[in-house]
Amino acid sequence: MLGNILEKIRLEKHISKNDLARIARINAGHLTHIEKEQRNPSNKTLKLLCEGLGVPIEPLLHFMDKDLTQEQKDYNATNHFKYDSIPIIGSITGFGVCPNEAINASFILKSNDDSMAPKIGVDDYMYIELYSPLTNKDIGLFYYDDKMIVRKFIIRKNDIVLRAENSSFEDIIVNKDSNFYILGKVIGKNTSKMNKYTPFL
Repeated sequence: MLGNILEKIRLEKHISKNDLARIARINAGHLTHIEKEQRNPSNKTLKLLCEGLGVPIEPLLHFMDKDLTQEQKDYNATNHFKYDSIPIIGSITGFGVCPNEAINASFILKSNDDSMAPKIGVDDYMYIELYSPLTNKDIGLFYYDDKMIVRKFIIRKNDIVLRAENSSFEDIIVNKDSNFYILGKVIGKNTSKMNKYTPFL
């Protein structure tokens, strides 16, 4: 997945393979292997590639060693990640225990509405794995219509639905080319008292 995204960024920025390879101090053949998913770059090389592309390294680190399923390729998953920016978190209120079942979590986010109730209640803590490609019916954190929302990700033949568990919230229907971003996957939750972790499978 990382190679696909690096190639996509390079082509969007109209940077030649030879120019990027020169900046990253690798040969163009090695860059070809990286873009074709045949090799992963070292952390040092990835940093140099990001500098050459003018993008932050943090989002791309999450794509290392991840492969896209056919379903994810079909909905153009790589089009729905913000690789050129990082999310703004409003405040840090402390630290939460990260159980073994949540080792891929990047941070914990407190739920501020009941859109996913009863699965995720107001003031429950959600464990977020940043930049994780979603499969059908995963719960994800999205940037849509200038706000962050948590919804179930449903893939249909011609579009994608972002669905709340709470039926008083309307479905959000987006087509495969809509301007929405997947920020991460909700891999589990903890109650508002932080005393019981529940993984989402």
